[in-house]
Amino acid sequence: MTSSTSLPTPMLHLLCGKIGSGKSTLAAQLAGQPHTLLISEDAWLAALYPGEISALPDYVRCAGRLRQAMADHVRALLAAGLSVVLDFPANTLAQRAWARGLIDRAGVPHRLHFLDVPDAVCKDRLRARNALAEHPFHTSDEQFDLISSYFVAPRDSEGFDVVRHA
Repeated sequence: MTSSTSLPTPMLHLLCGKIGSGKSTLAAQLAGQPHTLLISEDAWLAALYPGEISALPDYVRCAGRLRQAMADHVRALLAAGLSVVLDFPANTLAQRAWARGLIDRAGVPHRLHFLDVPDAVCKDRLRARNALAEHPFHTSDEQFDLISSYFVAPRDSEGFDVVRHA
């Protein structure tokens, strides 16, 4: 921060972790900081595609469209001086390549928060979340296993500023 009247340097927060690892909980905590905006993929997908996402191919199609639509918006928010918590999974090389493009074009610092949580804990949390029926999407153990089979932990070679949460 350069003075008491200027905004802090905007930061892009990214999240990596399996379903049920606590990404959205951490995202909400990070978004509690001043001048920080939370953008939730789940909230946008539920609003834009109600009842349309029931299998992995549906998610891939809809999430891809959402990423395309959000990229310029996220960059504009960062350029306006706001920090952004992007509650979109950065769980695959392709998802992180998209995020890397945002970082490079926005020219802002970033943090890739890696929630390294055992599958058994994630599944327990997921079952509890499903039982509450407050989340827009219900995910079975089988869907968890399928989606998790695509998960790739961040690698040093990707060049992200990784903050590991165990």
